[in-house]
Amino acid sequence: MAADFYEVLGVPRTASQEEIQRSYRKLARSYHPDVNKDPGAEDRFKEISEAYQVLSDPETRKRYDAFGPDFRQVPPDVDPETWARARARAGAGARGAPQWEYAGGDFAGADFEDLLGGIFGGRRGGRRWGPVPGADQEAELAVTVEDAYRGARRALTLPTGRRVDVSIPAGVTDGQRIRLAGQGGQGSEGAPAGDLYLVVRIAPHPRYEVRGRDIHVALPLAPWEAALGATVAIDTPGGEAKVRVPAGTSSGRRLRLRGRGLPNPRGAPGDLLAEARIMVPPQPTDEERRLFEELSAASGFDPRSRT
Repeated sequence: MAADFYEVLGVPRTASQEEIQRSYRKLARSYHPDVNKDPGAEDRFKEISEAYQVLSDPETRKRYDAFGPDFRQVPPDVDPETWARARARAGAGARGAPQWEYAGGDFAGADFEDLLGGIFGGRRGGRRWGPVPGADQEAELAVTVEDAYRGARRALTLPTGRRVDVSIPAGVTDGQRIRLAGQGGQGSEGAPAGDLYLVVRIAPHPRYEVRGRDIHVALPLAPWEAALGATVAIDTPGGEAKVRVPAGTSSGRRLRLRGRGLPNPRGAPGDLLAEARIMVPPQPTDEERRLFEELSAASGFDPRSRT
């Protein structure tokens, strides 16, 4: 018996497309051969990918629901109810070939095997239903912020187990799709394979947060740098940059470096936004403590005042 694709993905037959996609992503992360070295992980990953390939496409899913594991071989003009009745009669008939019944009468009395023999593996009289192109597939591709900024090449294991080199263009954004032509589902009887679409997911980074093409980063400042103003160095995915901190900068203020976000092959690049965070010495020296006490006595500034 062929595996039920809904059971493979662990979703009910009433599952929405979003539920199917969520389940696929979770399972694919767990069983991908690059992260799971269990001997059976690769076969499980292929099974999951095939199930998602079928159920993620509304039209293919509709045919799978109607015809079950034989959906790829059933001609497009066959009515599901007529198909079910014909299969039932084929399974129940012990004397001779079952007869195809069609409500419109066009096929009334026709030999079941003659019409559908090729569907079950037979080719009565050389009859074939023709080539079926492979379906497009989709998978996630995690990239670092640095790779999204500069571009990179990655080796990727496909659902078929084959490894290919993938070119990640500079300036790729979260959710963008990279097309690998002919790397999707295999076609039948010489038909072309489908395409594989890699959905880019920018991985979490300890320093940077990407929003669209803008990159957000924290900018630690000493109290005197924030109070008096300064020009300080900051690391960016494209290398070190200088930030001018205006005098009187408070925590939370965002300083914009135009054009230092993700590149844009078709337009203006994003910006880098540095958020000021004022830091104090965790263990001030005696001299630092004395100077802070002098400042406290001399200053009338009240940070909690509303005026």
